[in-house]
Amino acid sequence: MSKSNILLSNPSSGSVAENIDSSAVAQSLGVAPSFADFATAVYPFLELQPFHRVYFHLLEMFAKWQVRNLIVSMPPQHGKSVGASTLLPAYMLGLNPDARVAIASYSSSLANKFNRRVQRILEGAEYGAIFPQTRIKVGGKPPQYLRTADEVEIVGHDGGLLSVGREGSLTGNRVDCFILDDLYKDAMEAYSPLIRENCWEWYTSVVKTRMHNNSSELIVFTRWHEEDLIGVLRQREPCCDIKSWYDVESLDEHTWACLNFEALMTCEPSEIDSRQVGEALWPERQSARLLESKRRLDAVRFESMYQGRPSSRGGLLYGDGFAEWDTLPADIVRRANYTDTADMGDDYLCSMSYAVDTDGVIYILDAVYSREPMEVTEGLVAEMFTRSEVRSSLIESNNGGRGFARAVGHLAPRVKVEWFHQSGNKEARILSNSATVQHVVRFPRGWSQRWPEMYAHLTTYRREFRSNRWHDAADVLTGIVEREVVDRRRSRVLHVGFNN
Repeated sequence: MSKSNILLSNPSSGSVAENIDSSAVAQSLGVAPSFADFATAVYPFLELQPFHRVYFHLLEMFAKWQVRNLIVSMPPQHGKSVGASTLLPAYMLGLNPDARVAIASYSSSLANKFNRRVQRILEGAEYGAIFPQTRIKVGGKPPQYLRTADEVEIVGHDGGLLSVGREGSLTGNRVDCFILDDLYKDAMEAYSPLIRENCWEWYTSVVKTRMHNNSSELIVFTRWHEEDLIGVLRQREPCCDIKSWYDVESLDEHTWACLNFEALMTCEPSEIDSRQVGEALWPERQSARLLESKRRLDAVRFESMYQGRPSSRGGLLYGDGFAEWDTLPADIVRRANYTDTADMGDDYLCSMSYAVDTDGVIYILDAVYSREPMEVTEGLVAEMFTRSEVRSSLIESNNGGRGFARAVGHLAPRVKVEWFHQSGNKEARILSNSATVQHVVRFPRGWSQRWPEMYAHLTTYRREFRSNRWHDAADVLTGIVEREVVDRRRSRVLHVGFNN
């Protein structure tokens, strides 16, 4: 299939809903509506959000073979399947009635459900006005063409739509475009090594063998596990996480274009996703407040399903293994603070105030975990000093920490503020002290609700250091343990050795 067979959209055309009568003429002249306009014409009830328009534009580029390999991950209930497995096949068959399109899902019944929805669009009057050349069998006519729940042929052309469940057969069928939507039914399937292996075997032995040099491939689903199909492909194939339309346009045909829609924005705004940090993807459906409550229930699963950053619990450094305290013991001997200023533009300032008892157990009293600028966090940290009644604070001076320390010391004159340069290797420090951190550190009961982002970043922190995006909270806990346990233990050993 060559690009010359693909109809080009007219960027100056109006809404399809407003130009239905002229669509057939436009198609004969080599003009087709945009995918978004097509979608709202055949599904007038759609309410497209900004992220839908980005998603639909990317799907349109895929439909026109401008993107050959596309991976999209999206939270549940955000319309990914409506776009990719219902509207897109109909649009592609309208652009090229000779195309052979296949839809695959975790079960044949779900794949056939998508197929039936596409067929209903194809036989609709709105579709016929837009793409009059693309027709399917109605009733028993034409009798020589096939129309079943899992396959439909385009009358007068070589194209059609197939649907198949995961591990189903496609023997003898060539596929020009493969759409793989939700290959795992739920977490239980995704966490099964056997099912993941079977899925990969089916993908390589069935899906790939039905495709040819010019075939295209779309994979779209909610992430469940770091070794799901998307995860394995990202390890083995060239991939590009797109941030701008230039990224998409400059890809070669062998590189996967990858787009992950986070439920709660954590990145800096980009051309592809212009939300500010903390904004919900579809606030009218799932507000930031609702999403935060879901994250508190299970941070690991939230990071996977809603943020598109899966991690197996077996690969976590801390997991949910932190102990919690309800009441401080009476034998507190020291109250102090440890602060790490942000290393890079999107990093967090992390500051924790804590108390230590006579047994060396560390109780986290309060925390500031923020990406606000220093002129804001200076005041927040100083106020925390007062609340938690700390007597001293140690601030890493690697990245503007010295100036930050001076400012906080001025705002909290009763606290002894010191700064130092951290020369130790961050990876080695965090990993080697992780067991001690879990053994001696206690968080206040309900800390997942007080500091949800910090809670999520700590409980989903991975043993594979380079796979973590944020190290700030883990770095501060490590610093506290080094100061209160490792350094004091070393000091006692030296003292005993000197006396002997």
